[in-house]
Amino acid sequence: MAQLKIKSDAALDFLSLGALVHRLDPGTIPFRKSRSFEVHVSGGEYNVAANLSDCFGLNTGVATAMVNYGIGEIVQRAIRETGVRPFFKWFEHDGVRGPNIATVYSDRGCGVRAPVVFYNRANEAGAMLKPGDFDWKTIFAEGVKWFHSGGIFAALSPTTSELIVEGMQAAQAAGTVTSFDLNYRAKLWKTIGSEEKGQEMCRKIASHCDVLVGNEEDLQKGLGMKGQDVESKSKLDPNNFFNMIEQVVEKFPNVKLVATTLREVHSANRHEWAAVVWYDGKRYVSPTMSLDVIDRIGGGDGFASGVFYGMLAGKTPEEALRLGWAHGALLTTFTGDVSMAKLPEVEALAAGGSARVQR
Repeated sequence: MAQLKIKSDAALDFLSLGALVHRLDPGTIPFRKSRSFEVHVSGGEYNVAANLSDCFGLNTGVATAMVNYGIGEIVQRAIRETGVRPFFKWFEHDGVRGPNIATVYSDRGCGVRAPVVFYNRANEAGAMLKPGDFDWKTIFAEGVKWFHSGGIFAALSPTTSELIVEGMQAAQAAGTVTSFDLNYRAKLWKTIGSEEKGQEMCRKIASHCDVLVGNEEDLQKGLGMKGQDVESKSKLDPNNFFNMIEQVVEKFPNVKLVATTLREVHSANRHEWAAVVWYDGKRYVSPTMSLDVIDRIGGGDGFASGVFYGMLAGKTPEEALRLGWAHGALLTTFTGDVSMAKLPEVEALAAGGSARVQR
């Protein structure tokens, strides 16, 4: 087994690579009936960088596409407000068709009415990113402790997954910890090829990763691991997940840490929430918490950022798990995709339950 080797000093504690979006949120009103909405700036990879900066106080950055038009200015403002350092590949908008910052349309649902989310990713600037767009050598020369990307960005186009591989290789060469959130979306992969192509690329990316974030379904569909039917199993049972880890580390001996959330949805606003971490051959399981959910989007990114912070801060794996579990839970109590929590709040909630270690 092997542990993460994290640099003691670097200009950036954390750097993410991904596409940003703006999410239009009418609250509990169905989008088709909405008259107004909040605008949230989001993106699975960016969310983690923003959480680590704004809540956990780390120096973070994001490498992403930026478009020179009004929506781009909204996104830039949000990045500034969260204190994340931008590394932009610029695109000019033609005033008519794009390139665009993608739009996510959502409502939060309520009770027995489930949340509804749909997208417009047409002519998306993020999907146009390709190898060679970022000067990784210069970026990593300054020092980066942790580099991260995700499966939704990987599935945007045939070139985005290749860009992730390029970034991962540059990070590894610089001695930077690498992580990937599988976030497997079959619909996205089908738009650029097939599910088989998606699995091929996810496996290629995973071969360069120290850390993987993903649930049973992600491991099965994204990496081709064998497991039980995820639909018939209890969503809070960690055993099948842990059994699959043995397959993961056999296929990907470079992987040192695997983490995921466990969520049982009773209604739009009532969830049971837990999380697990496998690290250096040991299994860690959080307590189960009942959540009163305001906005569920971003909870998984909130969990990942808490775990990453714990490892970067030199906490024990159990402490890192509890910080992720607590922060992800808190994030569901805020509107928007990025944390509004303060570190003392996260630490207080994390201390409220004792994670058990399974050896």
